Amino acid sequence: MADKIVVMQGGRIEQVGAPLELYDRPANIFVASFIGSPSMNLIDGVVKGGMVDVDGARLALPPGSNATEGQQVVYGVRPETFALSPQGLAGTIAVVEPTGSETHVVVRISGREVTAVFRDRVSFRPGDAITLAPDATQSHIFDKATGQRLV
Repeated sequence: MADKIVVMQGGRIEQVGAPLELYDRPANIFVASFIGSPSMNLIDGVVKGGMVDVDGARLALPPGSNATEGQQVVYGVRPETFALSPQGLAGTIAVVEPTGSETHVVVRISGREVTAVFRDRVSFRPGDAITLAPDATQSHIFDKATGQRLV
């Protein structure tokens, strides 16, 4: 893999950096969705009371975020940073895909699909109820209007 990657869209440079820098700190929604497989989950929400409200679920803002009260945001979560939790995003499992060392799980949450990756063996089945909590320290916030990362 290269020491530096240039991510371009429509002939315009979106971000330049080392592979893990682009993965860990994407400059915008395009880079966030372009780097990584499966790609980052991008979930619309609004900042309320120092949290991100996603259809009534409240998610912690990532540390250092400069999102403001009432701001429309996109909450970015890498699939491997979800954890099972009694609080978080509640949904129904649509697809379970064991890949050997991991299990990819597609979950329908409020009309959208998100992907979670579990490294432990799990015995989920389509139709099961599940609640996922993102790790805020590894999540991302983007301005919905501009697509830019809010740091």
